[in-house]
Amino acid sequence: MTSYLIGIDGGGTSCRAAVAGPDGRILGRGKSGAANILTDPETALQNIAGAARAAFEDAGLDPAGIAAARAIVGVAGHNVGDAVHYVKRRLPFAQADIESDGLIALQGALGDGDGAVAILGTGTIYIARRGEVVGYIGGWGFTIGDHGSGARIGHALLQETLLAYDGIHAASPVTDSVLLEFNNDPRDVVDFARLAKPGEFGRYAPRVFDFAGSGDPVATRLLKAAATTVDEALDVVVARGAQTICLLGGLASLYRPWLAERHQPLFVEAEADALTGAVALAAQRFGTRPEIVA
Repeated sequence: MTSYLIGIDGGGTSCRAAVAGPDGRILGRGKSGAANILTDPETALQNIAGAARAAFEDAGLDPAGIAAARAIVGVAGHNVGDAVHYVKRRLPFAQADIESDGLIALQGALGDGDGAVAILGTGTIYIARRGEVVGYIGGWGFTIGDHGSGARIGHALLQETLLAYDGIHAASPVTDSVLLEFNNDPRDVVDFARLAKPGEFGRYAPRVFDFAGSGDPVATRLLKAAATTVDEALDVVVARGAQTICLLGGLASLYRPWLAERHQPLFVEAEADALTGAVALAAQRFGTRPEIVA
């Protein structure tokens, strides 16, 4: 049986996979649900396997080949040892390395060149490469990090909705819209938030951007505060030598006009996506490493 390469891009709301031959050429792609190894490792494992199976099926390959495949799994939480060890032991592949979603995104965006990526999605992480040196900033997860992330923005919006309900802060159309969604009952907001995962909070982030674009005062305040945390991290990236930065993730295009003017000249478009980067890293590590074809 041919030993295939697999690239995994596991995010807080979805997991994507690509299967490639030993030469790194992508043959098929697949997608499944969330793959957050910190907050829900069992679901992440199911969806990693599901996305890989879908990629094999898309390529017209027998999914049983997954058991002989070698994989790079890019996920948030790669720097939390217990979660990584738990998930790695249970992956369905013959051999696999777990890397940060930032590293696979950087490889896809910049190829082998120098520069940095800022991943602005359900979570946030920044990763820079200069020569052979790779450095990370953030990526510590929703519980204690991910400042400026979609999950944090959504969480802040729900907090502001309850503060407005209690008359502690002024209400606005964006807080009114949230309260209306929860039947004008703050207890329903509390019940949702008590069990919500980062991706569920993150679904409220685009609403903040939308209302801020219309001048909503609460949404604007929340978004400016979030953008400040992103700019602070970008300052560190620049101080460490990055001269080009790719903004990636579901909130990247929404965030760009809200970020500081000093950073605008550094932003460049990505060469390819994170999934292509994961396959490229798999080819470097396990394959014969010709040029990757997306």
